[in-house]
Amino acid sequence: MNQIPQMLDVIIIGGGLAGLSSAIHLSKYNINVLLIEKNTYPKHKVCGEYISNEVLPYLEYLGIEVFDLGAQKINKFELSTTKSNILKCDLVLGGFGISRYAIDNALYKRAKSSNVQTLQDSVIDIQFFNDEFLVTTKNNKTYKSRVVIGAYGKRSSLDVTLDRNFIKEKAPFLAIKTHVKGDFPNDLVALHNFKGGYCGVSKVENEIINLCYITDFESFKAYKDIDEFQEKVVFKNTYLKSIFNNSISVFERPLTISQISFSNKSPVENHIIMCGDTAGMINPLCGNGMSMAIRSAQMASQLIIDYLQGKITSRLALEKAYQKSWNSEFRTRLKMGHFVAKLFSKNQLSEVLIAVVKWFPMLLPKIIKQTHGKPMIIK
Repeated sequence: MNQIPQMLDVIIIGGGLAGLSSAIHLSKYNINVLLIEKNTYPKHKVCGEYISNEVLPYLEYLGIEVFDLGAQKINKFELSTTKSNILKCDLVLGGFGISRYAIDNALYKRAKSSNVQTLQDSVIDIQFFNDEFLVTTKNNKTYKSRVVIGAYGKRSSLDVTLDRNFIKEKAPFLAIKTHVKGDFPNDLVALHNFKGGYCGVSKVENEIINLCYITDFESFKAYKDIDEFQEKVVFKNTYLKSIFNNSISVFERPLTISQISFSNKSPVENHIIMCGDTAGMINPLCGNGMSMAIRSAQMASQLIIDYLQGKITSRLALEKAYQKSWNSEFRTRLKMGHFVAKLFSKNQLSEVLIAVVKWFPMLLPKIIKQTHGKPMIIK
């Protein structure tokens, strides 16, 4: 890696979808960027791995052709209740399935080819004074920058250091993901509910099926392991039982992540511009968190470019503009996500909802529309 300058324009903490997208975008304007990521690439992550087509124009702008990576085009949706009652509809906007292993790695390679400075390390502290940031890493390195983007994911020890409010609240959810091979339509994304949780199912590249489910940790820990939990709880949904029992695992063992919270977060904390899950998480039942991460990267990058070019004249104006953009783009989505998840956490109510939607089939596309954005406009 080339020598990192004493003062950087932007430091990005976290090299997931949001962090990498921002790094590439900013590099197009010759902005001096350092991206700090603790992991190596490529790497699997616990994720639903469905992305709505709203982000395709932006990914193409960044130089990423997802279908060249093997992404599967998805235009159908189905939803089942704990009693295996099912609803189906077409996805008006549509989406695609691609693994984080593939898309994160493609974005990383693109960032490197765009001369983005990268550092494999963990950030342990961020200080702001005299209108600049001091970022300290686990390897006892300190870097200065004019702007910091936080894109380090759902939950981190850095959130404790920054004294963020959500980190003090309960984080009661556990997510489990595996890849399997079996018979499942390429063009379908499914969400199947079971008692205490739900599972997303869709194809990604190489004919692989992604299975990712989330559940309440209190419910899960009553069982001795994942296999017993699946057998006694998840498989009560007959669709999930069929998919799991008629497929072959690609992973040696499932991936897990705990302490997941859907509490409200602030998109600006301690003058740091937060992106992706670091700024806010939509409930996975609405299945569109990946596109939100990419969209937030675009919003943040455009405003930061304007700030560094003097079009936005103060840091306060930058922060207010990003807060406003975030709320305008995502507040309704997050509220709808919380609402839908709450409905389906009540088994009897969800059965009633399914019955109502069967009588009024246009309701389901309208609900889905509330959790998705419009195709992104590239300026």
